[in-house]
Parts: sequence; structure tokens; C-alpha cells
Amino acid sequence: MIRALGMVGVMMSDEVMRNMEQGIIDNPELGQYSILAVHLMDTGHMLMNEMFGRVGGLMMLRPVTISMAVENPGPKREGKNKSTVYLDEIPGLPEFVLERSDIYPGDVLIIGSVSGKNALPVGLALAARKQDVTVIALTSVAYSESLESAYPSGKRLFEAADIVLDDCGIIGDAVLNVEGMDVKVCPTSGIAAALLMWTLEAEIIQEMLARGLKPHAWLSNHLPGADTFNKNAKADTERLGY
Repeated sequence: MIRALGMVGVMMSDEVMRNMEQGIIDNPELGQYSILAVHLMDTGHMLMNEMFGRVGGLMMLRPVTISMAVENPGPKREGKNKSTVYLDEIPGLPEFVLERSDIYPGDVLIIGSVSGKNALPVGLALAARKQDVTVIALTSVAYSESLESAYPSGKRLFEAADIVLDDCGIIGDAVLNVEGMDVKVCPTSGIAAALLMWTLEAEIIQEMLARGLKPHAWLSNHLPGADTFNKNAKADTERLGY
């Protein structure tokens, strides 16, 4: 397990780098090297808005999102709101997600969940590992240890992943006591997740460059020529198979 926060930073562990190295494969069609894909899925707030399409962020990262709703328009009737779909209620969803996604053996899947207790992230981690996908969990270990898992086996995300990035948050996430408030405010998970993931990205870039691979990153749309630069860089990223 990797426990890291603040100036300690996150270094790519030997285990991660071995998997990354195994993912660097000779591509005869391109006459150069390609790397197997790195995917991110977040069941909360930590990763999706921060890591995709951001200035300086890697273009090669692939988001995994799930959208589902039941539409049955008409006058309201008594009973529960059946239009709301809770993904944890759907049996077999982790396996279905893997089947329909573009995740393959040898890839890396980063799953974010602060509590790490819900069935979907845990099930997805276990199912992915069965398919030889390296799973990295971004979670709060202390918080998760205090909670009962919703997954049938009782495992939580930090117990289901190959590698754990611990945001070192406290139970309940929020840390600040304010007079007059009944609960603590100011959660730390968002800030910690951003620090961990951007440090991890920097390490990935450094290691790829050391292996003769130059990944593309997003240029700010406010700068001159950004549209053309990003369009060409994105096209090259897709050409390389990232």
C-alpha cells in the first residue's frame, strides 16, 4: 500500500512501473512504441472533473463513465421515486462495465472512492483484476476501515486493489469545527486527490520520457494557437493507441 499526502508526494512504485513497462509494446504498424491504456473511474467527486481536459493534463487518460436513467413520464403517483437508478443496486454491473468498456488485460484502471465501501467500485476492482488489469485505488483508508462494506464479500476498495493511494483523510472526511455548526466542514479528500493524481501524472510523464515516449498534454485554450495544437496532439495520441 502507498500512503502519501502533502510534501511526501507519490512516486511510481516498482509494481506500477513493472506493469507500465509490460504495457510498452512494439507496434509494427506504427514502427514505434505504444503503451497500453490508463483508465480512470470515480464514483464521487475526486477524479472526473479534475483529471480530464485540464491544462497540463495527460491526453492519454481515458475516463470510464456510466449513465443510466429510467424515464416514464406522467403524473406523479404514490410510492418511491423509481426513476432514480442507484448503480450499486444492479447485479452484475461491474462485469458489464468491463465488457462494454475498452479496458483490456495489461491496462491500468484507477478507481476513486473516498469511503471505498460501495459495491460498484469494489466489484469493478475485483472483476478487473481477474482480467489481468492493474487496479489502483484512490481512497481514504482510515475512513474506509471504519465502515462496513456494501459488497457481499465484505471487502472495501483498499482491500480489493493491487495498489492503494491513501488520501490520509479522517473518518467523515470533513476536518474543521466551526462554532454554531452541528457538523464539521471543509473535507480534505478533493484537495488530497488532486495532489496525489497530479503528482502521479508528473511521474508517469517523467518515466515515459525516460523510455523514449513523449506523451501529449493539454494546452490552455486561452493561449494563441491552442485549438490547433490540442487538435493535432489529440489526433497523435489516438494514432499512437493511447
